[in-house]
Amino acid sequence: MQIAEIHRYPIKSMLGEQLERAELTEHGLAGDRGWALKDEVRGALTGAKRFAELMSYAARYVEEPTAEQRSPAVEIRARGRTLSSADGNVNDTLSELLGHRVSLWPLLPPELEAHYRREPLPEGTDIETMLRQLFARTPEEPLPDVSQFPEILATHESPPGTYFDAFPLLLLTRSALGELERRARSAGNASIFDARRFRPNLLIDTPDAGFVEDDWVGRELRMGDAIIKVEMPCPRCIMTTHGFDDLPKDPKVMRALVQHHGGDLGVYASVLQPGVIEVGARLEPC
Repeated sequence: MQIAEIHRYPIKSMLGEQLERAELTEHGLAGDRGWALKDEVRGALTGAKRFAELMSYAARYVEEPTAEQRSPAVEIRARGRTLSSADGNVNDTLSELLGHRVSLWPLLPPELEAHYRREPLPEGTDIETMLRQLFARTPEEPLPDVSQFPEILATHESPPGTYFDAFPLLLLTRSALGELERRARSAGNASIFDARRFRPNLLIDTPDAGFVEDDWVGRELRMGDAIIKVEMPCPRCIMTTHGFDDLPKDPKVMRALVQHHGGDLGVYASVLQPGVIEVGARLEPC
């Protein structure tokens, strides 16, 4: 097995950068999700689950991030405009583009945990309805087992000190994408199962076919001098169905995921030993 592609997303929910080589820190790829948007109306961190348009915006770092400097300045391309996190009016411009008052934030220290807290749910909220909307499940489809996620996510949008959904790394194999497409085609579903929909940090080539990463859960893998631990399968959400770039909006993507693989695709991992990784590096069980 080897790394085929490395992807870093400077701003949560936006398109990111494809790298040949990257520093892998205890917080994942240096600079990954170094910034995020805050909904100034609701008072909580937000992303493309609420503002699908963000997935068509692109972000890149002006200078290379490090383990110490996790949120250096970023440049944003949105609707033909180029913005900078250093611009004094960046929040006003993003709010104008989205039609909603938002602000752009670098990572804050984990001690400032209030920054990462979820907004309180309105009184009378139907939790099941909310989860079905979030995970794009129909009334007939099972919901993912949310008990797999870190407990902190019950009260916080992300683990304090990070802007990750759950864990620092997301791995996806080309064999899993191919297997999903094969099964969907056989069922008459012509959806496009492009890796960009699933936003992996590492896209992996394997000699075996099928959903091979399922067997990695609970195991440690070495990539050069870095070691990761695969923590859990990745339950997919509504973001996989959004349209952006040349990919159309497509709810059938989720229908295929649920029908052919229980709604999961790829695996989350944590970093046990930091190191430098590069395209072509082998993945080996420890």
